Amino acid sequence: MKNLGKQLHRISAWFAIGGGCVLAAMVTLVVISILGRAMFSSPVPGDFEIVALGTAVAIFLFLPYCYMQKGNVAVDIFISRMPPGVQRAMDVLAATLFGVVAALFAWRSVFGLADTVRNGDISMILGFPVWVVHPFGVASFALLTVCCFYTAVETLGSTGAGLSGSASADPQGNAADE
Repeated sequence: MKNLGKQLHRISAWFAIGGGCVLAAMVTLVVISILGRAMFSSPVPGDFEIVALGTAVAIFLFLPYCYMQKGNVAVDIFISRMPPGVQRAMDVLAATLFGVVAALFAWRSVFGLADTVRNGDISMILGFPVWVVHPFGVASFALLTVCCFYTAVETLGSTGAGLSGSASADPQGNAADE
């Protein structure tokens, strides 16, 4: 199980690196467009469309890594004072619910992809097909789903005693004392 956690972390990291590359490309595009507008009165045509689509891809690719790093917003004010077993139970519940939502998004994104391909949706200025963003969403939400359920199972079984023990697992599958 710990090997699975390491593999999920590695794949998530590669997704995030891809997202970072897309984001860097968007920054470069914006700089070129601004310089072109300022120096030659000629911005990059459709720059905002490209940036919008690229940003969507980058955000999709960052999601699994953010989750594996426990980078999502959590409300610990109330939970932090509860016993470790209750905290762990809440972590399992949250991971499971987030996994269900991610699975639902992955599933519905497949239909979104099919609809945009069937309808021939394109961007307004460049006529760029909008469907190219959807496979990144499907893949990222699918990976996020697996990461969430892995984390739920790993947290649930992290002590060998269910939810009443005193150790918890991080997303990489390494046990840590509380």
